[in-house]
Amino acid sequence: MKQIVYSRPKIVIIDQQLTLKKFILLFSSIFYILIVNGQGIYNYREWGVGTDVSYIKGYTNITRQYNHAAVDASFFYNYNPYLPIAVELQSGQLSGGGQSLNLDPFGRAYTNNYFALILHADVHLGSMIDYEDDFFLNIVKNFYFGSGAGLVYNNNTVIRHPYYSPLYTFPGSDNSINLDIPFRFGYEFKLYDNYHMEPSMAFDIGYIHSIVFGSGLDGYNDPRDIFRHQSQDQYRQITIGFKYFFGNIVSYNKPIKTFR
Repeated sequence: MKQIVYSRPKIVIIDQQLTLKKFILLFSSIFYILIVNGQGIYNYREWGVGTDVSYIKGYTNITRQYNHAAVDASFFYNYNPYLPIAVELQSGQLSGGGQSLNLDPFGRAYTNNYFALILHADVHLGSMIDYEDDFFLNIVKNFYFGSGAGLVYNNNTVIRHPYYSPLYTFPGSDNSINLDIPFRFGYEFKLYDNYHMEPSMAFDIGYIHSIVFGSGLDGYNDPRDIFRHQSQDQYRQITIGFKYFFGNIVSYNKPIKTFR
C-alpha cells in the first residue's frame, strides 16, 4: 500500500512569524519613544541669552525722583535649570530734583544716562524643594531670588548752582564709576520644546533693588555736615524679560517638566 504524506502549511507559519516581528518592532518603537520622552523631561540647555525692559526709579538724597525706562541684554550659563549665572549689560536713565522747594529744598537736579555691567546668579526654589508630586510646589518652584555685583558708569547732567545762591557750587562729579550690588526677586514662566519636552524659552517678571556705593548716581557729593544724607544711593527696577536657551543638552537629577 502506498503511504500518503501531508506537508505542513508553510505559508501560514511564515505569516505568523512576520506578524510577530511587526509586533515586536512596534512594541520596541513605542518603548523607545517613552524612554526618550521620559529622559527629555530631565533635560535642559546649558546656555542662554536674554533681554529685559524695566520701569526704573532712583533713590538718592534728591527729594523728587522720576520714573524712566531701562533695557538690558544678558548672556548666561545654566549651572542647572534652576541656577542661571548671567553677565548683564544695562542701559537706562535716572533723574530727579528741580529748582523749586517741593522738588528739592536746595535746588538740585540731575539726569543720569548710565550704563551698568553686572554679574549675578538667581536661585530658583525648584533647586531646593521636592516638587515632583505636588501641584502647588510645581507652581512655586519657579520663584527665584539672587544677587551679584557690578559697576555703574554714571553720565550726569547736573545743576551745580542753587537758585538761591548762584555763587555756591555743589561738589561732585558728572562722570564716575560706582560699585553696584543688586538684590533680585522674580518668577519665571518656562516654555517647553514640544518634542524633547525640555525648556526652550522663558518669560520673567521681577523686581530688582540695587545699592550703589559712592555718590555718583546723582552726581552730587555734598558735605554731610551741611546736607543731610539719609541713605546710600539706590535704584529699583520692575522688569519683564525674555530668555532663549541653546547649546549642549544636559540632564538634571529631577524632572523639570511634570504633568501633575
